[in-house]
Amino acid sequence: MKTPLILKVATRAQTGRSASRRLRKVNRIPAILYGKHSAPEKLSIEVPEFTRLLKSVAGRALLIELARDDKPEKALSFLQEVQRDPMTDRFLHIDLHEVKPDEKFEIRVPVRVIGESTGVKNQSGVLEIATHALRVRCLPKDLPEGIDVDVTPLSVGQTIKVGEVKPIAGVVFLDDKGQPVVSCVEPVAEIVQEVPVAEVPAEGAELVPGAEGAEPVPGAEGDAKAAPAADAKGAPVPGDKKAAAPAGERKPAGLAAAAKGAAPAGDKKPAAPAPVAKAPPHGKR
Repeated sequence: MKTPLILKVATRAQTGRSASRRLRKVNRIPAILYGKHSAPEKLSIEVPEFTRLLKSVAGRALLIELARDDKPEKALSFLQEVQRDPMTDRFLHIDLHEVKPDEKFEIRVPVRVIGESTGVKNQSGVLEIATHALRVRCLPKDLPEGIDVDVTPLSVGQTIKVGEVKPIAGVVFLDDKGQPVVSCVEPVAEIVQEVPVAEVPAEGAELVPGAEGAEPVPGAEGDAKAAPAADAKGAPVPGDKKAAAPAGERKPAGLAAAAKGAAPAGDKKPAAPAPVAKAPPHGKR
């Protein structure tokens, strides 16, 4: 068994929220030690002492010996849970689990990825860790600091599961054998949304009249106004009785004048005889 870390603790008699607040004010952390063969024991730990311990643990699964002034024997334990204030990150409470040197116990051991994946190196893949800690059962002397998972042969689309993890002597894995531990997946393609950009004519280019954004041609406006006026002169006005007849019913101007002056042949009257001059009598000459 590896040499365990040593943590100095003190027994506390008072319990409750008020007692815990008073402990924190004097820079101590309330803690509890519980196990299978003993009643829970209330403890307190100095903040600098516990901070030093956490730096030594550094995310590994290690056993801790509790040194108490009022008891000569040292209790063997491991960190079960550390509670922190979400706002200030101060330590609120510590749970310690007692173990026996000759008795197997269950603990969560962190997963450590070693090597460089073939999929990441040659296929532009991305490594995803699905399980950060595995549950194991073992004796205190067989407890590993971490479970090494070699990802060197891992290609894109492949996964290492619990059943494929290299066995450790004296350690039994309790998680499902089909549970994924590490996977190499394809990178997620970025979705780029195209934004339509208005076309801007090059400097010096002529704009087509009538096109969107084109400037009006000088004089075009006046011509456009004049054209309807000219057409309106000869166009018939609605409701005018003297309006010209349709093109199909119009008569030529010459024929119309001739017809107006000529009367029908059947309606002509005989011309009156010319008057005859009478000679005066002989006596009146």
